[in-house]
Amino acid sequence: MIKKFRLQRKTKKKLNKGLWLYPTDKDGNSLNARPTKNQKDYSAYKKGELRNLFDKRNSRKESKEFWSKLNKEVSVSDEVLEEYVNDIFAEEYRVSSYRTLLEAKDNPKAIIAYYNFINAYNLQDNGESSFGNICCMSVDSAIDLLREEQKIKKKARKKRR
Repeated sequence: MIKKFRLQRKTKKKLNKGLWLYPTDKDGNSLNARPTKNQKDYSAYKKGELRNLFDKRNSRKESKEFWSKLNKEVSVSDEVLEEYVNDIFAEEYRVSSYRTLLEAKDNPKAIIAYYNFINAYNLQDNGESSFGNICCMSVDSAIDLLREEQKIKKKARKKRR
């Protein structure tokens, strides 16, 4: 009879608090690990091979480098921006995404999303394929930041009355 893999309750709780990944391969992809369910994954965890995606201590330095790449202040003409948007988005999302980015370009709070889009596009264009998703996420971020700005303006109008 094969002995069932079991962990102590405290260890299991600790391991369940994260998303565990094996080191990235040459393409930048990682395999998911479940050290609470699988003996092989738990052994890799004990050896220090796994990293917790949610652990801030491990990713703080990587995160600073990552965001420093994306937050550089870069501006392009509206025609070039339209080309970038046409290259990234499907036809049904192009117009709304382009308008959102133009509005974010002129908004002091949402301009960071505009910078993120331009920098992520340039990185993706240079061969780092994972930055295409960040282009899309930056447009979503711009939408959220612009909505926040509109809510603040509405509250200010109500207070004046």
